Amino acid sequence: MKLKDLVILLKNATEQGASNALMQSGHLQTQVSKAEAYRLFGRGNVDRWISEKLICPTHCPERSSRKYLDRTKLEAIAASSNRITYLPVAER
Repeated sequence: MKLKDLVILLKNATEQGASNALMQSGHLQTQVSKAEAYRLFGRGNVDRWISEKLICPTHCPERSSRKYLDRTKLEAIAASSNRITYLPVAER
């Protein structure tokens, strides 16, 4: 295993551990609104993920009638998305 691979694994493990600890302590909610998802991951990304049916908004009955997205699914989709490495439109 290369040093770069080890660094990536450790970074992902610490991020996941911190996220789990915050969710268990109640400081981080498991459901986020679309507006919060837009702030975290970008409007274009979230809208594309919804249109591609990678994630589906759901109603949370104990809250208002707004639709919410699952934070863990959003983070998993964002981590697996490699669109950053694609060529810009001008270079295609």
